Amino acid sequence: MQKLLFFIMMFTFTLIAEVKAQIRGTNITVTITPNHKDWNYKIGENIEYTVCVLKSGTLLDNAEISYEMGPEMYPEVKKNMILKNGTAKITSKMQKPGFHKLYVRAKVADRDYESWCIVAVSPEKIRPQAQCPKDFDEFWTKTIEQARWTSLESHLEFLPERSTPEVNTYHVSFQNDTWGRRVYGILNIPAKHGKYPAILKVPGAGVRPYSGDEGLCKKGFVVLEIGIHGIPVTREQAFYDNIFSSALREYWFNGSNNRDRSYYKHVITGCIRSIDFLESTPSLALSSAWDGRNLGVCGSSQGGFLTIATTALDKRVTCYAPVHAAMCDHEAALNKVACGWPHIFYQQTQPDVMEIETMRYYDGVNFARRITVPGWYSFGYNDNVVPPTTMYATYNVAGGEKTLSVYQQTAHFWYEEQYKEWFDFLTAQMTK
Repeated sequence: MQKLLFFIMMFTFTLIAEVKAQIRGTNITVTITPNHKDWNYKIGENIEYTVCVLKSGTLLDNAEISYEMGPEMYPEVKKNMILKNGTAKITSKMQKPGFHKLYVRAKVADRDYESWCIVAVSPEKIRPQAQCPKDFDEFWTKTIEQARWTSLESHLEFLPERSTPEVNTYHVSFQNDTWGRRVYGILNIPAKHGKYPAILKVPGAGVRPYSGDEGLCKKGFVVLEIGIHGIPVTREQAFYDNIFSSALREYWFNGSNNRDRSYYKHVITGCIRSIDFLESTPSLALSSAWDGRNLGVCGSSQGGFLTIATTALDKRVTCYAPVHAAMCDHEAALNKVACGWPHIFYQQTQPDVMEIETMRYYDGVNFARRITVPGWYSFGYNDNVVPPTTMYATYNVAGGEKTLSVYQQTAHFWYEEQYKEWFDFLTAQMTK
């Protein structure tokens, strides 16, 4: 009987898995298309969206929709309508620079289907709301100096199962800003003896294992990919899921009302110590190491912010490439303008004054102003996590030579073409 039950359960699980693997998308779709191919408009110019509700790729008659639109995160219009022929044009305009969003929900057979489109309105005129503390530079200079009072005490563990004849892979760790608090990561080094440009990859939000970047390493780079939580990065996913749902749940809010207790204080120093570690590799008798001259930093979302912060604080960085960088222009929400993830002040009626002051030390805008090296910025207009308003505000005030590559349709993800541009930029900058 037990064997029978076991086989029934296994058959059921296998069937469910196979069915799920074969389910892709929905037969009902909602599309929104702006009438400007570049999705860009001028202040006061009419914005025209074409909305279509489709079934099997054709217009669905008498589709019932509800929609809201206005500046992103702050819709001003909410309406319902019936699309007699399955399509309609919806128009609007904005009288100040920013991003305008149309969100549509269609109800078909008691199920909701949604879509949205976010377009730019004179984005080159967007300016950040973030204020910068007078002692911003002093605070971070002192913070990094104090972190370096702690010796690195680096440890490298060779991972033969992750190494190849071309790439040596290590699980590494080193101390951060106090004794016992360590940074863990995956280090990929070309197996062929020599000195190579290096790339520091900093992580997006969450808790997860890391695998390094063998592909980049094969192209001739030393690659260090780090975690930020002071735990090994080679465990099984369930280990990190448990931590993320308990001890590190919403860690991004920890210490947000005290600049010295902010979770991101030791995260940022950890990024700087990562470069200290790379610089120390020749003394570790590795076959190959960083050339000490060319160093790129890159990351997306939370990693985009850490890319900007690290570049601003460490003159050893020679180029950087943030993608949809989070944690930019927190204070914008206080003026009812779209703010960066984690949207700490969004819809707050009585924000904590100490929290406002603290977050100024952890705002990507204030770091971006201090950058002097070449950078490549990329993001999507349809991003609901990192509003493009915040990205343009940051890009517009960033120092140094900079390149902007927008992929309008992307939300909080990358396209293949976007990734290639990112790679080409880093390669061009570090192989001049």
